[in-house]
Amino acid sequence: MKAHYKKHLLNFKRPSGTSRGVLTQKETWYIIIEKEGKIGVGECGILRGLSYDDRSDYENKLQWVCENISLGKEKLWEELKEFPSIQFGVEMAFLSLGSENMFELFPSDFTRKEAKIPINGLIWMGDIPYMKQQIKEKIEAGFTCVKMKIGAINFDQELAVIGAIREQYSADEIEIRVDANESFDYTIALDRLIQLSEKQIHSIEQPSKKNNTDSMSRLCKLSPLDIALDEELIGVVNYQDKENLLRKIAPKYIILKPSLIGGFRGAEEWIEIAEKLAIGWWITSALESNIGLNAIAQWTFSLNTKMPQGLGTGSLYTNNIESPLTVGKGFLYYDLKKSWDFRLV
Repeated sequence: MKAHYKKHLLNFKRPSGTSRGVLTQKETWYIIIEKEGKIGVGECGILRGLSYDDRSDYENKLQWVCENISLGKEKLWEELKEFPSIQFGVEMAFLSLGSENMFELFPSDFTRKEAKIPINGLIWMGDIPYMKQQIKEKIEAGFTCVKMKIGAINFDQELAVIGAIREQYSADEIEIRVDANESFDYTIALDRLIQLSEKQIHSIEQPSKKNNTDSMSRLCKLSPLDIALDEELIGVVNYQDKENLLRKIAPKYIILKPSLIGGFRGAEEWIEIAEKLAIGWWITSALESNIGLNAIAQWTFSLNTKMPQGLGTGSLYTNNIESPLTVGKGFLYYDLKKSWDFRLV
């Protein structure tokens, strides 16, 4: 068995705004395992300033993994707890290597019969006309759930955009989720959550900074709007620490991004704890290329969840890997008439 990796810079079709800044590129690395004429591929990707493993020795660790690939998936996962995105890439690559089809990691009706996964339409931050344009396009495209990035422009303007949706569509017609990406100061967060709740919002992701568990717990108790934890989960790697965190904060939901929390195995630990504590969850991509998105989507389908998932990011890039993944009418599905083009690697 041997392995190597290759870096790929994904270029956004349009600069995409969050409360942390504007994204124009996304770094990702493909790890390729070869054994007895078979090939497996996994994706290791980080989000600068967010990923737990955004560190200077990242590629050194990738090289170490390739040199020690014979340790196997389980041993490597244990050795890589400080590098959750590499845990995910290794996990994915071994699943790919062991599959009949290197891109069919979890065979199901999703990969073989065009069964569909409901997804939300993602609305990036920008000026008011741009955000309204995106919302209009998503609704016309058949989405019944939209997720808005908020927290970078004037809050009253953001409320006005949400209000404009509600004037035209009820909560039964269009579900609205918002993602604050830690942008609200705790001193004003509750007031803003109250105002948002008046617009019949489904939930808000990570309203305030992580690692302030007392304050976040208080917000979850007092907020009339359901809170979902996202960034709060990053860097929490031990099972008992995960359980302690969820018991302390008691959110309504958690958002699971395998690249940021140790792959499928790490995410499944969070799911096990959440379900024990009656906490809901859904899956979101971390802006992977179609290699990673494909693996996440297949795994998500295997979990039999019915909520809209955050998996509609495959069309963001000018230089993504061509794949059968297709978005239509608010769903993600495998178009069996399309094929993979993996020549970049």
